[in-house]
Amino acid sequence: MHYYFYLARCSDGSLYAGTCIDISAREAKHNNGKGAKYTRSRLPINIIYSEECNTKSEALKREAHVKTWTKKAKEEFLKKERVRS
Repeated sequence: MHYYFYLARCSDGSLYAGTCIDISAREAKHNNGKGAKYTRSRLPINIIYSEECNTKSEALKREAHVKTWTKKAKEEFLKKERVRS
């Protein structure tokens, strides 16, 4: 089983970082109001970036690391990755 680290763009333009095992199911869960508390008031969300990780620990560490970045740093990272926002 693989885990994923992802970045989601919320309706207010903010970014949410998370981990999951199924990107599509996680996006649907957020958009059904059953995801993180942060995203519930910022629907709809769109997962715009993901990385496959070999373990849950790896995915959680990546999430924790990216959460330390400023929004500007996250946006620059997404530009380099050529992600559509």
